[in-house]
Amino acid sequence: MDDQLRIILIIIVSVSIFGLLVFVFVKNYIRKKINQLVKEEKVKKLK
Repeated sequence: MDDQLRIILIIIVSVSIFGLLVFVFVKNYIRKKINQLVKEEKVKKLK
Protein backbone atom coordinates (compact mmCIF):
# COMPACT_ATOMS: atom_id res chain seq x y z
CA MET A 1 0.00 0.00 0.00
CA ASP A 2 2.86 2.36 0.78
CA ASP A 3 4.42 1.90 -2.67
CA GLN A 4 1.10 2.53 -4.39
CA LEU A 5 0.61 5.75 -2.45
CA ARG A 6 4.12 6.93 -3.35
CA ILE A 7 3.55 6.18 -7.05
CA ILE A 8 0.22 8.01 -7.02
CA LEU A 9 1.78 11.06 -5.36
CA ILE A 10 4.63 11.07 -7.89
CA ILE A 11 2.13 10.95 -10.75
CA ILE A 12 0.04 13.77 -9.26
CA VAL A 13 3.09 15.99 -8.69
CA SER A 14 4.44 15.29 -12.19
CA VAL A 15 1.13 16.11 -13.87
CA SER A 16 0.79 19.27 -11.77
CA ILE A 17 4.26 20.51 -12.73
CA PHE A 18 3.66 19.71 -16.40
CA GLY A 19 0.30 21.51 -16.33
CA LEU A 20 1.86 24.56 -14.68
CA LEU A 21 4.61 24.73 -17.31
CA VAL A 22 2.09 24.42 -20.17
CA PHE A 23 -0.07 27.13 -18.57
CA VAL A 24 2.88 29.54 -18.28
CA PHE A 25 3.98 28.97 -21.89
CA VAL A 26 0.44 29.40 -23.26
CA LYS A 27 -0.13 32.52 -21.15
CA ASN A 28 3.08 34.12 -22.43
CA TYR A 29 2.25 33.18 -26.04
CA ILE A 30 -1.23 34.69 -25.80
CA ARG A 31 0.15 37.84 -24.15
CA LYS A 32 2.66 38.30 -27.00
CA LYS A 33 -0.04 37.75 -29.62
CA ILE A 34 -2.38 40.28 -27.98
CA ASN A 35 0.39 42.88 -27.74
CA GLN A 36 1.25 42.31 -31.41
CA LEU A 37 -2.38 42.73 -32.45
CA VAL A 38 -2.71 45.92 -30.39
CA LYS A 39 0.38 47.39 -32.06
CA GLU A 40 -0.99 46.51 -35.50
CA GLU A 41 -4.30 48.21 -34.69
CA LYS A 42 -2.51 51.34 -33.52
CA VAL A 43 -0.57 51.47 -36.78
CA LYS A 44 -3.78 51.02 -38.80
CA LYS A 45 -5.49 53.84 -36.91
CA LEU A 46 -2.60 56.21 -37.52
CA LYS A 47 -2.81 55.70 -41.29
